[in-house]
Amino acid sequence: MKISRIARIGAIGAVAALALAGCAANEGGSTGGSTDEGNGSTLSGTIDATGASSQAAAQEAWVAAFQTAHTGVTVNYEPTGSGTGRENFLEGGSDFIGSDRAFNDDEIAAGGFGACTTDDIVEIPAYISPVALAFNIDGVDTLNLDANTIASIFAGTIANWNDGAIAEQNPDATLPDLAISPVHRSDPSGTQETFTTYLASAAPEVWTYEVSDEWPISGGEAAQGTSGVVQAITAGNGAIGFADASQVGDLGQVHVEVDGEYVAYSADAASKLVENSPLAEGRGAGDLVFDVDPAAATGGAYPIALVSYLIACEQYDDANTGELVKEYFSYVVSAEGQAAAEENAGNAPISDGLREQVIAAVDLIQAG
Repeated sequence: MKISRIARIGAIGAVAALALAGCAANEGGSTGGSTDEGNGSTLSGTIDATGASSQAAAQEAWVAAFQTAHTGVTVNYEPTGSGTGRENFLEGGSDFIGSDRAFNDDEIAAGGFGACTTDDIVEIPAYISPVALAFNIDGVDTLNLDANTIASIFAGTIANWNDGAIAEQNPDATLPDLAISPVHRSDPSGTQETFTTYLASAAPEVWTYEVSDEWPISGGEAAQGTSGVVQAITAGNGAIGFADASQVGDLGQVHVEVDGEYVAYSADAASKLVENSPLAEGRGAGDLVFDVDPAAATGGAYPIALVSYLIACEQYDDANTGELVKEYFSYVVSAEGQAAAEENAGNAPISDGLREQVIAAVDLIQAG
């Protein structure tokens, strides 16, 4: 059975807090095909999923709300990490997964998705998490910086806040003669990988290091986790670092240069990074993999954001499984579902334009 395969492939121990929260919302529900008399839903059954830990807080909100609306349904999502999620999906151990990257071209060509009756899959960008550049300078609330300047700061070649490259972009700011203290993550991090992807893409002549979830150079201050980075910036006058935008609070924020315009973080601007990107070529109609290139961001898009996918089959062998996955995905990408995730996880809701594309892909999921 599926749960045993999940355990064998490496899903973490007992069902994670997400499933526990979901079960609490689902208390008293039936999984045996009965009609839910409390809210009129006729859905029932269980679907199992593993994958991206970045989606954990969002999945907690989605599971709880979905099971409240459909008390005969149990959704088990274990945040095992993206790699384990993809492996489970290939082995047939997960009905759907979350992943911080889509399946690549070689994986798509190889096919053999164990959960599916065909090699056609649905991949949708359902979770977009912007990464803010936050700083702490007395008397300065915002700064305009281009990619080369940002890369130079974190590479250590711009070391003072009154450097000419910063002053030229901020003529109205009173910049102190103060050393810059760049802060990075001490632990491997998807946020860190997102940020180094931006640096390598948008400032390749300055940032000559490989994209990695581990910080590639010495120097600067290292801090554990998002909370550690925010704490280090808050405590240090002259500090700058990168963190999930929902966590930076009242710290100063960098407006990032994009296509001649300095763009502040906003949910809409982060969603535009995906919406304005081309779809990867050679994919199926439901395989919405966007070729996100921070260096090619345009049209008011914010260029530093983690894009995480939900992945499912187009065709399931079991009709009820297909129906439950389709209904769950439909809720996740709805305005209501995205708002629930934003409140619980602080991510950027997908835009209305992107939602139209995503809904069309979800509609391809066959319930048997």
